[in-house]
Amino acid sequence: MIPDDRRYTAEHEWAQPTGTGHVVRIGITAYAQESLGDIVYVSLPEVGDSLEVGQSFGEVESTKSVSDLYAPVAGTVTARNEALSANPELVNADPFGAGWVVEIDAADAAAVEGLLDAAAYGEIIGSG
Repeated sequence: MIPDDRRYTAEHEWAQPTGTGHVVRIGITAYAQESLGDIVYVSLPEVGDSLEVGQSFGEVESTKSVSDLYAPVAGTVTARNEALSANPELVNADPFGAGWVVEIDAADAAAVEGLLDAAAYGEIIGSG
């Protein structure tokens, strides 16, 4: 099931406005974490880092491989999920909830709307 309360990228990140200003919560999709396997480490950017659309801002390391994380929107990192340092498996257990990665204060509040909706993302991964 692909939640329809957020937007997606072809690189398997999700973006969800938090309702606080232009802050957008970012994570990886269930499809991405299933493809990666057991997550053993998540590299996070620093709060205050400035990101451009498509820029790599961290990595997810699994027992199978290492994958880059890409910013779906431009902006400044306002929070990072510190729980992932001790419990990277949260990404596997709850990729759309407790396994979120960062929050970004988006430079363009409308940028999220330009991303893929759940149906379009489903077509990319073959479940639409």
